[in-house]
Amino acid sequence: MHIPDGYLDPVSCAATYLITLVFAFFAVKRAKLEGEERKHLLPVLAAAIFVAQMLNWPLPGGTSLHFLGAALAGILLGPWLGFLTMTLVLLVQTLVFHDGGITTLGANLLNMAVVAVLTGYYVYKALPERFGAARPFLAGWLSVTLAGLACGIELGLSAQFLYGLAVTVPVMAGWHAVLGVIEGAATAAVYSYLRGRLPLSAGSR
Repeated sequence: MHIPDGYLDPVSCAATYLITLVFAFFAVKRAKLEGEERKHLLPVLAAAIFVAQMLNWPLPGGTSLHFLGAALAGILLGPWLGFLTMTLVLLVQTLVFHDGGITTLGANLLNMAVVAVLTGYYVYKALPERFGAARPFLAGWLSVTLAGLACGIELGLSAQFLYGLAVTVPVMAGWHAVLGVIEGAATAAVYSYLRGRLPLSAGSR
């Protein structure tokens, strides 16, 4: 899902950067209003997600998929701090490890820090508590699936990418929907472990 340089045309790069920067502006403003406990958890959670993303499982075609953690960030910290958490992770991956491009950083942030975090947060909040572990599971699964779908749309609309929407959308959304089951299970397991051990959760927001 980390789109490298050269895959998106200039219009797509500019549009995704603009959307992400507008969201970041509001995220920073809203994050200042959050409690100190949530702010202190941001770098800790970012570091944990960064390490968890080192675990990859292979996909056909020579690529791979890894744990994303965006739904977990959204559930634990809410959409604004969750966005900043994923932004910190993606900035380090891009600038230090060259995982994803500089010109495509706006698109990668849009997919994994905006779409995935918002999806995970709002799915979790929308489901009633009687759903139990199904809440974080569905939040994690759908966050990865929709982020993959957004990535497929961006690639398919790019004049510089070899394949169109008819190929990129089913490939990206389909594989992420299948392997998102692992993301959902991991999100549910980690959240179940942390719940009760941390003085915060999205359920309290």
